[in-house]
Amino acid sequence: MNWDSPQTFFAMGGYALYVWGSYAVAAACILVELWLLRRRRRTLERALSRRSGDRGSDYASRQT
Repeated sequence: MNWDSPQTFFAMGGYALYVWGSYAVAAACILVELWLLRRRRRTLERALSRRSGDRGSDYASRQT
């Protein structure tokens, strides 16, 4: 397709709402997924640090 102006490009031949809406939904899904991954990573890091902290105290108590 050839577009004569930026307006015709953004109009997408009458399908602009569908096309740009699809891009918006895809971008929102990617952002939500990144946010959820970051949250899961923080939760896992906290759980692992608590677990390693517990092991360290057990190890120290067994050494004395």
